[in-house]
This record gives sequence, structure tokens and C-alpha cells, in this order.
Amino acid sequence: MEIVHELGAGIDISKRDAKVAVRKPGHRRGTYRTEVKTFGATTAQIRELIGYLDADKVSVIVMEATSDYWKPFYFLMEEEQLPVILVNAKRARNIPGRKSDVIDATWLAELAAHNLLAASFIPPEPIRHLRDLTRARSAVVHDRTKLYQKLEKFLESSGIKLSSVASSLTGVSSRHMLDALVAGERDPQILADLSIRSMRRKIPEVVDALEGRFTDHHAAMVKLHLHHIDTLNEQLQMLDQMITEAMAPFDQACQALETVPGVGKQTAQVIIAEVGVDMTVFADAAHLASWAGVCPGQNESAGRQRSSHTRGGNVYLRAALGTAALAAIKHKESFLAARYRRLYLRRGGSRALVAIEHTIIVAIWHLLANGEVFKELGPDYYDQLNKDRAKSRAVKELERLGYEVHLDSAA
Repeated sequence: MEIVHELGAGIDISKRDAKVAVRKPGHRRGTYRTEVKTFGATTAQIRELIGYLDADKVSVIVMEATSDYWKPFYFLMEEEQLPVILVNAKRARNIPGRKSDVIDATWLAELAAHNLLAASFIPPEPIRHLRDLTRARSAVVHDRTKLYQKLEKFLESSGIKLSSVASSLTGVSSRHMLDALVAGERDPQILADLSIRSMRRKIPEVVDALEGRFTDHHAAMVKLHLHHIDTLNEQLQMLDQMITEAMAPFDQACQALETVPGVGKQTAQVIIAEVGVDMTVFADAAHLASWAGVCPGQNESAGRQRSSHTRGGNVYLRAALGTAALAAIKHKESFLAARYRRLYLRRGGSRALVAIEHTIIVAIWHLLANGEVFKELGPDYYDQLNKDRAKSRAVKELERLGYEVHLDSAA
């Protein structure tokens, strides 16, 4: 196979050290030898590794994305402007049965020499900082949701069935009642009277739900849960403020994304944090959709296209696109909702939803790459696209219901 890089290096990284294989030309023409060394994972030892690679004048350095252990190596080499690329470990697998750190490093150097590995997408530093903040916010929201679930289950042991009447324990009315229970109030009528707005219509049901055996032990445990929830709420406020500051250079892109149906402010922030604003790293919208994991894999054999599932993509981006798709299909008078209803009948809800996610990410690529404005096609787009088919379908549906249909064109 063609040799693209005469001098290439492969690095197999672990928590404590890294095996570095440098593939060099041999003494005879057309031959190559591989030199393997071990370097530690501390900053000083990584700088020593950088000096070693820089002295050899390697033209490409390949490392696997092993947990988070690759980050100090990659970022320091990036600062020194070395030709380093990060690759997906799944795409760089060696022959089964031959597995060791030295063999893996040698195999990476071999693949690098023939340019057989595609580089993973590593966003620039401002986007990486924003990504850290949005992912931290997602983790805090997840933890808070688990705490509310634990609180709901614990209240069952005291006979308090507030969650069966209130839509959520996160509401203002629910919090007022829980605070009063912790403070020592046990009268269901007084507790129910703390309801506000629409909750007051349910006061009789709330009185029954608050009749239980709530003791001082339950009060202490609920107080502990509520304090933990308040702490997480404070963290969320801090993260929101930090994200707003980090988003300042990307406000224009964020506002453009918010024009897409279903994409709110937080969803737009997550999308920018995961894919950035520079779309030149993705050849076209299809490449971005594939990277996000919202298009099916390819499974063709003997000329037949078989069904295949979507491949794994960026889980944070997939979650944001799922949220946007669910919000978009609720707008009944929109193109995305019409597309969802159209696909739902033939392919089912799950596949239809993935198709909406695909449509959204394609629109996002065009917004960020070309500066295009999102254009709402309307709920009757498909009917206007093929009026004869829409007419035939409507006539058949009426005939199926037992009507005899005669059509006259409108004036």
C-alpha cells in the first residue's frame, strides 16, 4: 500500500504512561523499522515526549481516544503545533488475539503511515470550555431529577400522596406544602390552603393526599432532600450565568438556531457547544448528520439493502436534537409536524422522530455554514408538492367511509 507518511508515530495511552511507536525508514531502501519507547503521563514527561517526537521530525502522530487520558497528551501537543490527530478506538482495532500496549502503538503507527485513519472532531478551546459548562449543567439537572424521584418515593413511606395530585413536586405549591411539613405543620386543611393558582381547584383532593403519618423522622429526611435540591438549583444558576458569558462570542449563531422550530435557547447552546460554529470541519450536512448519529448505517449485501439501526453518535447532541424534535412536532401547523405525521403512518413513531432530528441537524448545518435563514415550508408542503396524489388520497379515504365523491374545480 502507498506510504503517505515516511515518519509517523502511534501512541497507546493509559492512565500512568504511554507507549510511543515511531515508524522510520530502514537502512535499506523500501524497508521500515519501528522504535518503541515508554513515557510517563505527567506534564513534565509529556513535554519530554514532545521533544523526542519533534527531534525525529515526525509528520503525523496518532493516538486513540482512551477515556480522558488522551487529553493532556493531545492538548500539550496541540499547543506545540505538532501534527497530532485523535482517532476513534473502534476504527483502529488490531487483529483479535494480538493485544498488548506495544502492539497497539505499533499498529497505530502502521495505520498512520498509510493514512488509513480519519481524525476525530476536536473543537477549538472556546467551544471546549462551553462544552464543559453545558455538560456539567446536564449532569446537575440529571442529579436533581433523581433527587426529586427519591423524595417522591420517600414520601410514600409516610402516606403523603402529594405527587398523585400535583403534576410535579417541583411546583411552587408543592414546595410550600413540603416546607410547612418540615416546619411542623400537620393539618391537611392548612397545608392544602397553601396551594396557589390552578392548584387551588384541587384542594379537596390535596387534603386527602396530605392525610398520612408524617413524623419528625420524615421531616428530617425531607429537609435533607430539599436542602440538596436547593444546592443543585444554586449550582444551576451559577452554570447558567457562566454559560451566558461563554456564549457571548456566539450570540448571533445562537439566535439563528433559535429560529428553527423546537430549538430553544438551552438547546441552541448545547448544539453550539457540541458542534461549534465552524462547519468547514464537516464536508456537508450529511457528514454532520452521520457524526451526530441521526441517520442509519449502511448494510448492503448481494445488491440488497438491509435494515440497519442508527450508529452511535454524540450522546449530548442526540439528546438536544431529541428535545428539539419533540417540541417541534407539537406545533401542528408546521412543516416538521406534517413530516412527522406523514412518516409516522408508514415507519412508526421512533423512526419518524429520528427523521425529524435529521431534518433539524441538516437545517442547522445550512444555517451555520451558509448563513441561510430557516424557511418554514408550512403544513401543506407535501400536498402542494403533489396535488394529484393528495386529491387521490382524499377521495379514496372518503370512498372508504362510504361516500360517493364527485369533484368540481373551484372558480
